[in-house]
Amino acid sequence: MYESRRQSPLPRELFARRVALHFAIAAGTMLGSLALGMAGYMYFENLAWRDAFLNAAMLLGGMGPVDAPKTDGGKVFAGLYALYSGLLILVTAGVMLAPVLHRILHKFHWTEDR
Repeated sequence: MYESRRQSPLPRELFARRVALHFAIAAGTMLGSLALGMAGYMYFENLAWRDAFLNAAMLLGGMGPVDAPKTDGGKVFAGLYALYSGLLILVTAGVMLAPVLHRILHKFHWTEDR
């Protein structure tokens, strides 16, 4: 997917396209995870979609749920979703930063005389 150190760095237009692709992948993953969280809160806690959205968005953002779960299933779901959300933030940050960090490291190692 990325060029090796023997290849020249991508032109800016292609690099911008790569960054946009990584951003789209990260945004899609976050939206899918938000939908999953909303569905879980709606199923386990019988919350309206607006309340389910608020709770899922707050957990994805690292803030914690607004409504404390009342059912046993809701408590298990909220705990697992919180663990998943914390890991997802790290993965999403890595996906978004990967092309930028690769380009920086590539610039340090690439020389034109190769």
